[in-house]
Amino acid sequence: MKQGKPIITIAILVFAAAMAIYFGYYTLNSFHEPYQYAQVYSYTAYDSAMAEGLVVRQARVLPAQSGILEITRAEGEKVGTGQQIALIYRDSQAQASQFQIEELQMEIELLENAIQGGDVESAARLDEDVLQAVVALRSSYTQGDYSQLRDQVMHVKSSVLKRGYTYGEGLTSADLTSRLQALNSQLAVLTRQSARATTRVIAPEPGVFSGLVDGYESQLTPESVTQLTPSALQSLIDNPAGEDSTSLGKLITSDTWYFAANLPREAADRLKEGDRAVLRFSGELNRDVEMQVDRVGATEGEVTLVVFSCNRYLTLTTLLRHQTAELIFESWEGLRIPKEALRLVDFVQEAGDDSSAPPVTVTKTGVYAFVNGRSEFREVSVVHEGSDYYVVRPIGRKILRNGDYIITEGTGLQDGLLIAG
Repeated sequence: MKQGKPIITIAILVFAAAMAIYFGYYTLNSFHEPYQYAQVYSYTAYDSAMAEGLVVRQARVLPAQSGILEITRAEGEKVGTGQQIALIYRDSQAQASQFQIEELQMEIELLENAIQGGDVESAARLDEDVLQAVVALRSSYTQGDYSQLRDQVMHVKSSVLKRGYTYGEGLTSADLTSRLQALNSQLAVLTRQSARATTRVIAPEPGVFSGLVDGYESQLTPESVTQLTPSALQSLIDNPAGEDSTSLGKLITSDTWYFAANLPREAADRLKEGDRAVLRFSGELNRDVEMQVDRVGATEGEVTLVVFSCNRYLTLTTLLRHQTAELIFESWEGLRIPKEALRLVDFVQEAGDDSSAPPVTVTKTGVYAFVNGRSEFREVSVVHEGSDYYVVRPIGRKILRNGDYIITEGTGLQDGLLIAG
């Protein structure tokens, strides 16, 4: 066994030397590779500028009241004058009574429907409704989304009760009628008791409800934003007021929302009041929004304040305040190629039908694509130039396509040249 160890050591050393020689040759050969390639891909280039600012809305803050608060409107939900926004319970007993009232009202409605009867087709629909209600509740629980949990629980109960009352075994019409009378009596008693312990908060005017009151409501309004300077806006961005715990929410009372932003001066100089502009928002809004340039305001140093407005997507902006958006002036779509791949190539063409006329030399702009081991010329037109790339569009009969490989470095290239065997 001891004599075998030197043999194993020598074999390992020989193998390592062979591998070193192989990789050395491969590396050296790569430096002398006569052709380099790049892949073409679809690309959109933008002439744009970044805009940092605050979203501004006309809002009415709703003051909080003492007691247990239950918001009955979803974020971004539209509310009419006099419609309920929230319930204020005097204590936990009052809150429990309200929940009982809602369950009784639901059960009474289902009983009334059940007394009217159903058919076999309705039974299948009710089974599907129960299943869908449970699936929706399960999905919200799995995702940690409890914003509609109460409504979803009520939907499950409603579906199960409706199925049971309509097609339950041993239930006669007299049984259902008796049950309905008993529930109506319970509801009347609970309603009288709850009226003294529950306060309804109603909308004083129409608007869009939001549960977020961040303190900017009194500092930023559609009127005051026109008086802002770049430094004043930056101060508001850097020093947020903080959420207001003394309110239960707010009503956004205007259909139009605004974006007051600081822009580089040279970008703001390209805008005129009344023009339309496209701003790309990220985050919760996450879309391109066409807005109107309401005001090109004061300039301080190299920064100008610009106010944009829009009357779309209001319900999606209720939670937005500090935003950074991309102001897009122009865009170019096409294929992106490295600058070194673009070539000017002379082609000799016959001069039409006149056989006596000399051939004509035509210079075309294009790239050499690598196709089946050969270089093939693909004509393109340049639509935009970047720092180290072009955005091009294919022209001619042989089309350059997304995903093609093109030659970026190589000598002696010509159409149809065999470059790989």
